[in-house]
Amino acid sequence: MTDPIADFLTRIRNAYLARHKTVEIPSSKMKVEMTRILHEQGYILAYKVVEGKPFNTIKIALKYHPETQIPAIKKIIRVSSPGLRQYTNVANMPRVLNGLGIAILSTSKGVISNKEARDLNVGGEVLCYVY
Repeated sequence: MTDPIADFLTRIRNAYLARHKTVEIPSSKMKVEMTRILHEQGYILAYKVVEGKPFNTIKIALKYHPETQIPAIKKIIRVSSPGLRQYTNVANMPRVLNGLGIAILSTSKGVISNKEARDLNVGGEVLCYVY
């Protein structure tokens, strides 16, 4: 696998399309931090890192609207890829869906959302857009 972040996003996207309640993803520090941000922003219900013998996994409980069963995540898009990295500074910080969505960035302060990066006055690599 050449791009584990793209695999992480694709597994979440496919689980929502298939209307699954949970999805399991191989764990890494970056993926755990991205999952934490999705949980803090209200895009997923809960998550848990499950210790396994060959490797650890992240078990994510997906969030749907209670009555209409519409997924909480409409789109989740990979921005920066291994072949073409996308960086931004504070002045050019992306606003996703005019502030309704979030961008997840990898910065010197760790993996944070675009709103936190603006508050901390740091830029970094734009990993993905979520809305």
